[in-house]
Parts: sequence; structure tokens; C-alpha cells
Amino acid sequence: KKHLATDQNKIESLVNKSMNSVVSVFNFTTQTKFAYLKTRWRIQRKAPTLHRSIQSTATKAPMGNRCLNTQSSGGGGGGGGGFKKVSESDLFVSEPSPHMFGNEPNEAGSPHWTNTNWLKSRFHFSFAEYHNPERSSFGSLRVMNDDLVQPARGFGAHGHRDAEIVTYILQGSLTHQDQMKGGSHQETLGRGSVQFMTAGSGVQHSERNLSKDSPLRFIQMWFTPRARGLAPNYGSLDGSTVDMRDKWVHLVGDVKDSRNIPIKLNQDVNIHVVDLKQENKVTFELKLGRMAYLLCMEGSTKVIGAHGEESLKQYEAAHIFGSNNLELISSDQRSHCLLVEMASS
Repeated sequence: KKHLATDQNKIESLVNKSMNSVVSVFNFTTQTKFAYLKTRWRIQRKAPTLHRSIQSTATKAPMGNRCLNTQSSGGGGGGGGGFKKVSESDLFVSEPSPHMFGNEPNEAGSPHWTNTNWLKSRFHFSFAEYHNPERSSFGSLRVMNDDLVQPARGFGAHGHRDAEIVTYILQGSLTHQDQMKGGSHQETLGRGSVQFMTAGSGVQHSERNLSKDSPLRFIQMWFTPRARGLAPNYGSLDGSTVDMRDKWVHLVGDVKDSRNIPIKLNQDVNIHVVDLKQENKVTFELKLGRMAYLLCMEGSTKVIGAHGEESLKQYEAAHIFGSNNLELISSDQRSHCLLVEMASS
């Protein structure tokens, strides 16, 4: 420790090696956010503090090999109708500096802003500055972020690799831009739309709210692909063509699935969405050996099944295990829910 305290260059080297190790463990990264973490770590100049941070990083198990604790009342793991609620208070709230991703300073007192900071993110799993070994992933679902972006703000050009990324838009319009397919490509999508991206061997893109008076809210999910180094790909589904009123719509599936599904990923995963009117209901059969992450995006809903009855309100979620015949009943004027179904880990 004394030696480290007298040699700042070695401290910097250890920090860089530590962060590079984190990048390789995750298998994919948002480059700008890790740069932000590097900067935060470098601020901690005292050698003992750095020593503990470096030692902690070196001794932790790789996060990619850890999964969300799946034990719950009524069963868990492979079957028995296990159910565990994720309350809003369980989520990590991140409000990073507007200078990240090239944004202008926050606009204090703007009548069009619904939050004082340009971005408010609710993390369901460990991400960026949030590290929780008990909430590092759920099967192949590595990231689920509920992002609220204020007008004329967004995520400037940044990179991803080795991740299957799905974005579901809830409010406002999201403008995506990338350099794939030999030139600049830009697309703006509205409510109910989906964009997906195979980051594979590496992509650079931006995501922005170009509106000057309307906030943007979307759910972004990252899945671990079944193979690394895939060819990058981008696609989308216009929400205006989808009718999800009082019925499940199967938006995302596996490339190995022969069914007619609008979007297909390089992973055994299915995403279903429903928008229920008050007191209307839908059912979903979660088979043995499968599990699901259910998110209430808007409104509130009752979830009835082998586990009994639970209620979810906006931002809340649940991890559920088959076999379980689920029934969702809207307990608000509307209940907008998203269900991610996959093989049990």
C-alpha cells in the first residue's frame, strides 16, 4: 500500500487493468459508461481505497456466470410455479451527468421537462455504476433499463458488442442512427414500436429524443447471444401496425423458431406485450422448464397463478417459473405489460 501511495502511475495501471477485466467478463459494453466509471475510480486517489477496489474486483466471480436469486415462495428454478415480486423500491435509479453522451446542461424550470435531470434510468439488473451480485441477470436477460429522456437530449454515438438489444418505446419518439450497411442510417420510432440490434462483432450508434417539447420513455433489454462475433444487424417494427389491445402480441422470438414472428434474435427468448383495459384479462401458459420476467410498464395488474395472487403496478416486475398458468387482470384504467419468456437457467 505504501508503495502504491508513492507511485501514481502504478495505481493508474491497476485501475485500467481492473476495468479491462470487467469489460471482458461482461462480453459487451457501452464504452462511454465504462469510461465514466473509470473516471470515477480515478478520483479515488488514496491508495488504500484503490487497493480495496482492485482487490474486490479481482476476487468477485464473473457477473456473466451469476444469475438472479430464483428462490421464492411456491417454488423456483425448474418448476412448481415459483413467483417473486420485484418492487419499484428494489430498482436502482440512475441520473447521470448531462455531459455524458454529449448533452447540453439540464434546463432548469423548462415547462416541457418532467424530470430535473436529462435522464432517469431504473435498472432492473447490475449496470454501469450499479453492482448487485443478487441482481446480475435473469437467464439470458442481462439488462433491463426503464429510461426517461427529456426533450432534445439523448445518447450520443457509443459502442456495443456481443449483445442482442431490444428497445420497446412507451412514450414519445426515439431516433436511432448507425453506420451499418455501408452508410448512415437513421430511423424515428413512436409508441409501441420495437427496434432490435445484433451488436455482434461491434457497432456504433446513437439514440436521441429530437422532440423539443415531449419526453421519451422506453424499455431497453440486452440478451446474451448464443454465439460471439456475429455479424451486426438492425431492424425495427412500427408500433402503429400492431394491435395489442386485450391480447398478447408475440413481438420477439428465436431465429431458430419457424413461426412467423416479427423480430428474431440469436437466443432462445420470446417477448410478448399486452395493453389491457380495466377489468379485462389475458392468460399465458408458462411451461415446465421455462421462466419469465414480467414487467408492468403502465397502470397496474393482478397476476393470478399457481403462486396465488399478486399485484404489480407501474415499474414493478416479477420473475416466474413454470409450470404456471398465468392470468393477468387489469386493475387500472389500463395495464400495459411486457413478458420475457425463456428457458430456465
